[in-house]
Amino acid sequence: MAALKYAGLEDTDSEEELPPGWEERTTKDGWVYYANHLEEKTQWEHPKSGKRKRVAGGLPYGWEQETDENGQVYFVDHINKRTTYLDPRLAFTVEDNPAKPPTRQKYDGNSTAMEILQGRDLSGKVIIITGANSGIGFETAKSFALHGAYVILACRNMSRGNDAVQRILEEWHKAKVEAMTLDLASLRSVQNFAEAFKSKNMPLHILVCNAAIFGSSWCLTEDGLESTFQVNHLGHFYLVQLLEDILRRSSPARVVVVSSESHRFTEIKDSSGKLDFSLLSPSKKEYWAMLAYNRSKLCNILFSNELNRRLSPHGVTSNSVHPGNMIYSSIHRNWWVYTLLFTLARPFTKSMFIQPSCPFRLCAHHGHRECGE
Repeated sequence: MAALKYAGLEDTDSEEELPPGWEERTTKDGWVYYANHLEEKTQWEHPKSGKRKRVAGGLPYGWEQETDENGQVYFVDHINKRTTYLDPRLAFTVEDNPAKPPTRQKYDGNSTAMEILQGRDLSGKVIIITGANSGIGFETAKSFALHGAYVILACRNMSRGNDAVQRILEEWHKAKVEAMTLDLASLRSVQNFAEAFKSKNMPLHILVCNAAIFGSSWCLTEDGLESTFQVNHLGHFYLVQLLEDILRRSSPARVVVVSSESHRFTEIKDSSGKLDFSLLSPSKKEYWAMLAYNRSKLCNILFSNELNRRLSPHGVTSNSVHPGNMIYSSIHRNWWVYTLLFTLARPFTKSMFIQPSCPFRLCAHHGHRECGE
């Protein structure tokens, strides 16, 4: 303890916290070193833990690395018009050759899209997201667009789709986004969308099947099918079939199907264990909105699993995801009871929005990412 006290190390609470007089810096190639201003010396090892570190990922948008006349690396924040010797990537350091692999997962239920995409450059990637004018679809589209991807918002209502595009452009005027018409309740509309996209002669790297309806009263689509089943599952099924050739040519590519944990609370087989097609598109007499939704989500998972089995050998993967329980979005709008339930659960459930603690966002004026959103 005497040695620690002499070195000034006893004042810190954590082995990762620097003692007084020490500063964390990075070299031009990303290695972390430590400067002791009291003794005017530097070292590679952390003064308390003895660990060596390096930064992970590239600089955030809006930042640039420069070297001063003394050969010292510094960083320019073009958004806030300031310079600093503190590398903004220091929040994302990793150990150099750790003794054992980390056991804790990198992301959890509180991770935001911007945190997961931090440091990733999606320039050149083309992404289609269905139902992207609001809710989870919009947040997903915005996150991809702010990281350089070309994002197509496939929306039933073009007015709302164009509004969503404008909201993203207000965040970053250089974002590559556009809205296209897609009504999953019409197989003709799905076909028209696919043909319109193919006419652009673009690749397709990610297809996010996100659009869904929930709690709707019974009605048939123009194709004669129950609307929840067609919008949530069959429309997406048909869309993937129409775009499969482009996905293959664009490999590595992926399909993401937004499903739900509620798929566990239903069955689509009859008493003999065979698929009962009458359960997929039930008559009005046999219809219950919640059960129809659950069945459509089960179909999503079965479809995604089989799609992955068939296409993964060709460089196209498919995954189904559960976004979280009772996330407060517009999906509950069809009945006031559901709206009430979602409102009561809102304080205890995951938010779909990019959290205020997210470290970076894109500046609409300069086209760079800035600190402290």
